[in-house]
Amino acid sequence: MKVGRRQIDISNRNKMFFPDAGLTKGDLVDYYLAVAETMLPHLKHYGVNMQRFPDGIDGKSFYQKDASDYFPDWIDTVTIPKREGGSFAAPVISSKAALAYLVDQAMLTPHLYLSRKDDLEHPDRMIFDLDPPGGQDDAKAVRSAALDLYRILEELDLQSWAQTTGSKGFHIIVPLDRSAGFDTVRGFAEDTVRLLVRRHPERYTLAQQKDQRAGKIFLDWLRNAYGATAVAPYAVRALPAAPVATPLEWQELENGAGPRDWTIENIPDRLGQKNDPMAGIMRHARSLAPRREKLDQLLARESPAEEEKE
Repeated sequence: MKVGRRQIDISNRNKMFFPDAGLTKGDLVDYYLAVAETMLPHLKHYGVNMQRFPDGIDGKSFYQKDASDYFPDWIDTVTIPKREGGSFAAPVISSKAALAYLVDQAMLTPHLYLSRKDDLEHPDRMIFDLDPPGGQDDAKAVRSAALDLYRILEELDLQSWAQTTGSKGFHIIVPLDRSAGFDTVRGFAEDTVRLLVRRHPERYTLAQQKDQRAGKIFLDWLRNAYGATAVAPYAVRALPAAPVATPLEWQELENGAGPRDWTIENIPDRLGQKNDPMAGIMRHARSLAPRREKLDQLLARESPAEEEKE
């Protein structure tokens, strides 16, 4: 298969990757090529942690951070130092050919690091991971949480975007100007969540331990850390219907969009009918520093939740 200037030999196109949906490895490759033009702007600046399924979603899987020695030299990489010492060379998906090649290597889902390859210490995104309580499949509750968080971020003059995870919840993404390090971003994210818990202690919790959440939604800010990753926009998830992590307009969330509404089979039609809601997201990147005082003021107006006193 000719992809751009490269010849990519796709192997085992007929291997069944999603048995329930009747989708093969070839269907996966075709999907990623169909959305590549939209997806690449979200991929090309970041190292990727590859989630690979050589025998489809019913087989064994693994995460691979390092580019394999046999990867062609035209696959870009970024050297990412480990905090504990050493480093690894993460692939960078900077072309349609690179995307096709890695999917041929059974990369089903690309997970992106939160900082760009030219400055690994300063993230350009703050991410909140929202899942329903207690492992339930409660899209209504998690939609409500996403909208509550959206409104708080608006109070802080921070624009945000919603994306389905393709699983049970949503990611809320705030573009940043890379002026703050991970510790600062993580602290800001935690205090944003703290504000929401103080306002709605009956619905939300700061408790990291699942057995301490009492049926409340944990608004996960912990992903904002060096070395952490988040599922890429338009990435396919390893679930029976081949759902896709899909950027949304806020109106779609208000109208009842669910975490698994879009799949390999309907995303191309979606992109044929409307623009990517996250196109140009980094034009809205902001600094957290001038918003820190406002967040502190809002926190001071709310009484600490009972769980903060324990």
